[in-house]
Amino acid sequence: MAMVDATEVDHLAAERAAAQFDVEEMKVAWAGSRHAVEIADRMARLVASDPVFRKDTRTMLSRKDLFKDTLRKAAHAWKRIVELRLTEEEANLLRLYVDQPGYVDLHWGMFVPAIKGQGTEEQQQKWLPLAYKFQIIGCYAQTELGHGSNVQGLETTAMFDPKTDEFVIHSPTLTSSKWWPGGLGKASTHAVVYARLITEGKDYGIHGFIVQLRSLEDHSPLPGVTLGDIGGKFGSGAYNSMDNGVLRFDHVRIPRDQMLMRLSQVTREGKYVHSNVPKQLLYGTMVFVRQSIVADASKALSRAVCIAVRYSAIRKQFGAQVGGPETQVLNYKTQQSRLFPLLASAYAFRFVGDWLKWLYTDVTQKLEAKDFSTLQEVHACTAGLKAVTTSATSDAIEECRKLCGGHGYLNSSGLPELFTVYVPACTYEGDNVVLLLQVAKILMKTVSQLTSGKPPVGTMAYMGNAQHLMQCRCAVSTGFFERSPDVVEAAVAHIQLLLLLMCTYGVRFIEKLQQDIPGHGVKEQLQNLCNVYALYLLHKHLGDFLVTGCITPKQGALASEQLGKLYAQVRPNAVALVDAFNYTDHYLGSALGRYDGNVYPALYEEAWKDPLNETVVPEGYHEYLRPLLKQQLKLSRL
Repeated sequence: MAMVDATEVDHLAAERAAAQFDVEEMKVAWAGSRHAVEIADRMARLVASDPVFRKDTRTMLSRKDLFKDTLRKAAHAWKRIVELRLTEEEANLLRLYVDQPGYVDLHWGMFVPAIKGQGTEEQQQKWLPLAYKFQIIGCYAQTELGHGSNVQGLETTAMFDPKTDEFVIHSPTLTSSKWWPGGLGKASTHAVVYARLITEGKDYGIHGFIVQLRSLEDHSPLPGVTLGDIGGKFGSGAYNSMDNGVLRFDHVRIPRDQMLMRLSQVTREGKYVHSNVPKQLLYGTMVFVRQSIVADASKALSRAVCIAVRYSAIRKQFGAQVGGPETQVLNYKTQQSRLFPLLASAYAFRFVGDWLKWLYTDVTQKLEAKDFSTLQEVHACTAGLKAVTTSATSDAIEECRKLCGGHGYLNSSGLPELFTVYVPACTYEGDNVVLLLQVAKILMKTVSQLTSGKPPVGTMAYMGNAQHLMQCRCAVSTGFFERSPDVVEAAVAHIQLLLLLMCTYGVRFIEKLQQDIPGHGVKEQLQNLCNVYALYLLHKHLGDFLVTGCITPKQGALASEQLGKLYAQVRPNAVALVDAFNYTDHYLGSALGRYDGNVYPALYEEAWKDPLNETVVPEGYHEYLRPLLKQQLKLSRL
C-alpha cells in the first residue's frame, strides 16, 4: 500500500486564529452546559481511542461482515458501559459516538419506551429489568408490507381464546407481514407487536402485545414464527448495518397478560374494558420519540456542515490573476450563500431540539395531572418539526456533498454514507407529507375557532392576532436588523403567519440570545447566525411574502443585499463555529473534515485501503483484459 507523510501541522490554524469569539464558550452554548461538554468530550474520546469501534473501512464490507461488525460493536459497547458503570446519559452518548445503526437503537428507542408508556406497573416490573440487562432484545413491530402511515389499516390479528386464556397472533394475508422493524431481522428475541384485537367476535382496533420470537437458548424462531431480513438498502455501509426484518405469524399463542394493558385490557372471560388511565398518555411516548428525531437532525446536519466548512477553507481554486495565488473556496460568495444558511440552520435545529425536550417534560407532567389542554399544540409542533427538520437536513447533507465538489462523492468524504443513513428519517415515524397535512388540518381548525372566544395558546397564540398581522406591512427601508430586537420578533411573526414551523427555530434563537451568554463574542456570533437564518427564510420564500404584500420587491432586494453583508461577518468565524460542535475526527468519519485540515494525504491514504487495491494486477486480467489486449478474443461476425 502506498503511503504518504502526514504532518502534524494544523492547516486550519490561521482560520481559528481569526475567530472573533471564544470557541470553548460557544461549545457550552451548543451543548447546553459545561457539564454536557465534559461528558460528551469524554465519551467521544473513549470511542475514538478504542480499535473495536474503528469504522474507516465500513463501506467496503460485505453485508454479512457489516452485520457481524455491528453485533461486535454493540456487545463491546455494552461491555464498556457495564465495566465503567456509566450513567444513562454517558451510555447514550457512547452509543451515539459509536455511530453505527443497529438493533440497540430500536431496543432502547422504541421497545423500552413502548413498555414504559403502554404497560401496567406489573408488566413494567416483569419486562423492563430483562430489557435493561439485555436478557432479552426487543423491537417495535408495527409497520406491515401493505400498511405504514395508516396504522388503523394494519391487518395482523390478535384473537382472544377464552378457553385457554390466550391471544392467537396471526398474519392472515401476505400484506399483513410485519415489514421494516429494525432489529427484527436477526437480533431481536421479543417484539411489541401491533395487531387488531378481536374478542367476542368484535374488532377493537390496534393494540400492542409483547411476543417472544426466538428461543433464548439457541436463537432459533419459535413455532409458528417466520422471520428474516428484508434485504440490502440504499448506499454502502450506512443503514445496511441494521437488520430491518420481515415477520409472519401462523396462529402463535401468547398469554393474555402479554397484551399491553395500561389503557385497556381483556378480562379472563373475554370482556374488553377500558382502564381509568386516559388514552392521551400515549402522547408522551410520541413526543419523546419525535424530540429524539429532531435532536438527531441537528447532529446529522452539523456533521455535514462541519465537513463542508473545513474542506471549503482548505480547498483552493482559481485566483484573481493568472499564475497568482489561488482563492480559498470558502471566500467565494456563491459558496457562502449556499453553505452559511446551513450553518445557521444547524444551530437553529439544535436550539429547537432543546425546546422540544422541555416540551416533552412539560406535556408529561400535564398528562400525569390529566391536563390535556395543550395536546393539539403538542401534536402540531412535534409532527411539524419532525417533518421540517428531517426534510431540511436530508437536503442539506446532499448540498454539502455538492459543495465539496468531486471529492464529496467519495465514500472517504463521509458525506455519501451520512446521507444514506439519515434519509430514512423522512419516512419513519410518520411520512413527512402526511405529517405536514396533519399540521395544516390543525392550523385550519384553529383559524375556524378564532370567533369562538377561545384564544389560541402557546406557539399558535399569534394566530389570535391574525387579522391585525395580515394588515401589517414591513416599513424597513435601510436594514432589517438596525433597530431593536423587536424588529426581529416582528419579522419572525410575519414568517410565522406563513411558515409556522420553520419560524419556531427563529423564536428559539431569540430565546437563546435573551439568555445570559458568557464568553467573548458568543452572543454576537449567535445574533449573526439568527439574522442569517431569518433573512435566508425570507429570501427563500420571498414569493409568499410578496404575494401577501407583507414586503415590497424593493425590501426583498434589500434582504438579499443584507444577507451578503451578514455572510461577510460569518466568514472569519466559520471554521471556529463548526469547531464548537466539538466532534472528533472519528465521529465525523471524513477525510475532508479532519480537524487538522490535512485533507489530501488523508484522501490518498484512504484510497489504498480499498480491497480493489489489494492486488496490483486485478483479478480477471488473465480471463478478460489480457485476451482483449493481445487480440485473442474471438470476434463475432457483424
